[in-house]
Amino acid sequence: MGFKCGIVGLPNVGKSTLFNALTSSKNAQAANFPFCTIDPNIGVVDVPDKRIDKLSFLSKSKKKINANIKFVDIAGLVKGASKGEGLGNKFLSHIREVDAIIHLVRCFDSEKIQHVNTKIDPAADLETIKTEILLADITQIEKKLEKNHKKKLTTKQIDLLEKMLKKLNKGESLNTEKELLNESFLRELGLISIKPYIIVCNVDEKNVKNGNDYTENLKKKFPNQKFIIICADIEDQIMDLEPDEREVYMKNIGLGKTGLDQLIKTGYELLGLNTFFTSGPEESKAWTIKKNTYAQKAAGIIHTDFEKNFIRAETVSFDDFEKYGSFEKAKENGKLRVEGKDYIVKDGDVLYFRVNP
Repeated sequence: MGFKCGIVGLPNVGKSTLFNALTSSKNAQAANFPFCTIDPNIGVVDVPDKRIDKLSFLSKSKKKINANIKFVDIAGLVKGASKGEGLGNKFLSHIREVDAIIHLVRCFDSEKIQHVNTKIDPAADLETIKTEILLADITQIEKKLEKNHKKKLTTKQIDLLEKMLKKLNKGESLNTEKELLNESFLRELGLISIKPYIIVCNVDEKNVKNGNDYTENLKKKFPNQKFIIICADIEDQIMDLEPDEREVYMKNIGLGKTGLDQLIKTGYELLGLNTFFTSGPEESKAWTIKKNTYAQKAAGIIHTDFEKNFIRAETVSFDDFEKYGSFEKAKENGKLRVEGKDYIVKDGDVLYFRVNP
């Protein structure tokens, strides 16, 4: 359980190198020419979480299953993608399927690596991506509002689409409209600008700690956006090392967190996600849910029958489980709670669901 994150950007900004580093693989071809990636590469990465390690140890579990993230390396976008330029149609269809977007921009100079434009200008690159996404969404909404489709829409839905169209035509994204994410008919439309995104600045090795003029200018131009500074080449080197060697290497170069750790933390914040756990002798497992999820709904993440036949959720916080070592010991010490279907599951809850057979 986790989320799906698409890595997008202009050709040759380091998407495939970053993908290979994040997923500890060499599945994505990285080369010094545009459109090196044509079909998307998909990699599944475990979410590092010391809590699941501890639960597995305490419960003497046969299996340990982390939450995971799917990273998708999507073909490079160019100006005109919304009209099918470059690999435009493929790009747009693949990006519609992800939960969040990593906008990777090149923030380093190098004569050895081609750039799709003659000048390195991360802000202009971001504007190109943003414009193509907005144009693609405008096309989607206009198609939906055409006479034939309009008959199938309610008055409320038509009003909402027309309001969104005005916003897009002004050059504004839809990802500030949080309530729109709950509209099922909009999810079916596959709008892209409604998705939350992270701007990831790919810098050279000497600027990975503090950034550079490119990253500072970006932050000034996009003050309300989430930023992460990484060096894709360093990330690639880090992921080739054993865990203990990795720690020493990062300390030597002054890096506190890997790019993967930063992306996971930011992704969970952007999407409003929490983690709950189940733990026993057979397995300990981490489950990803939206914040403010009710216990009955959380049970349905495990199995739809659990939601239908829900009775109660026996609940222990992770801290108490760690302290007492088991559900039984937590219960003896008054730390096991019996919660009903309307209980809002908290991050770190260790749950045992009671259901009707």
